[in-house]
Amino acid sequence: MANDFKRFQVSSASTSTGASGSTAYTVPAGSGSSALESIVIGITLSNKTATGITGDVYLDGFGGTDTYIVKGASIPAGSSLEVMAGNKLVVQNDGSNADVLRVEASRAASLDATITVLEDV
Repeated sequence: MANDFKRFQVSSASTSTGASGSTAYTVPAGSGSSALESIVIGITLSNKTATGITGDVYLDGFGGTDTYIVKGASIPAGSSLEVMAGNKLVVQNDGSNADVLRVEASRAASLDATITVLEDV
């Protein structure tokens, strides 16, 4: 089992909400479609406009439990927000179904997101 640090990015996140938000990260299945866990170690939301916006990070859980990691977080013009702030989030794939992290923006073409993950833990 090799641990791999990976970075995923979303440019101009969708204004759709919940399970329709922009996919930022989907936990892959392990080799041979086995279960695999990943640890999210960083989520940064960046406002690339000249006015304030809000951003959401949503966990579309494969077990049917969907939750917001952050909802309606204010991000001033030209600024960024570090969502994790030292916390870690374990996400999973059971070999057939996967957790999905999604990002959402209050205004179209305003929000970029960067997700840092340690996979295969």
